[in-house]
This record gives sequence, structure tokens and C-alpha cells, in this order.
Amino acid sequence: MNKTNIVLIGMPSCGKSVTGVILAKILNKQYIDADLLIQEKTGRGLQDIINNDGIDAFKKIEEDVLLSIDVTNCVIATGGSAVYYDSAMRHLSEEGVVIYIDVPLPDIKKRLSNIKTRGVAMGKGQTLDDLYALRKPLYEKYAEITVDSNNKNTMEDTVEKMVAKLLGSGK
Repeated sequence: MNKTNIVLIGMPSCGKSVTGVILAKILNKQYIDADLLIQEKTGRGLQDIINNDGIDAFKKIEEDVLLSIDVTNCVIATGGSAVYYDSAMRHLSEEGVVIYIDVPLPDIKKRLSNIKTRGVAMGKGQTLDDLYALRKPLYEKYAEITVDSNNKNTMEDTVEKMVAKLLGSGK
């Protein structure tokens, strides 16, 4: 079976949403942003859910939304915490090639200035360093393709790398 979807994973502000839109245009696919699906389902912003219902409630909603995605020929930008849910990642990878956008932690720190308002799934007292250390092995576990990106790359550079790897060689 040929997988028709592309599933983007990676840290917050690695560029999943921006590159996802560009990639969808280049490959003539639809675009879906899982964070926007959460907002649509709940009628609330991600940070509002985290602040008022707690991180566990947010994670349950996120997992349910990811498991409900049933599409073909789409680029799907997941939230940075999608890799916490093995069942959801297995579900998404059944119909999609999983691409990990790997951005070094110092570059993530430069990009992520709005961490308190962005809706990042972090526990109380958890730092960005903690999050990176926890998530990086999970991104690597689920990735079928890894694309290195950093602050020297434009989003177009990152998309070109994705297309080259999708059409050419593997990981």
C-alpha cells in the first residue's frame, strides 16, 4: 500500500505548520494542522485548555483528535507533543510517511519566545531543555525521514530537503 499522507513531527517552532503549508502546495495535497483541529473541537485556544483544565486534560483531547484524523493525500502538521501517544502515532503512520523536522535546541530557544502563551504541552516546572531531552528520542523513534533544519535554513530550504528525501533516498 502506498502511503498518501505526510505527517510532520518535531519540537514547538521547528516549522511544522509553515513548512506543512508549503509542502502541501508543492505536492498538491490538502493541509491539516492538528493544533487547529483541537481548537475547532473545543472552541478554545491550546493555552486556555492547558491553563484551565490542566496538561492531562489537554493531552487526552490531543490524543483523541489525532486518532480521529482519517484522511488521504494530506500533509498533517502535528503538535509537538503528538509523539507522546503511541496509538496515535501508529494510526497516523499507517497512511502517512512521518517526517521529523530536527532543529537544534539553541535554535528552538531563539524561535520560541512565546512559550507561555503558545500552548506548549509542558508540565509545571518543566523547562524547554527537559522537553527537548524527553521528546527527541520519541521523534527519532517514529521518524521515517529526518530533515535537519536550523536558523541558517529558510523554510523553503527545509521543504526542499523534505521533497528530496520523499522522492529519493530514505532516512
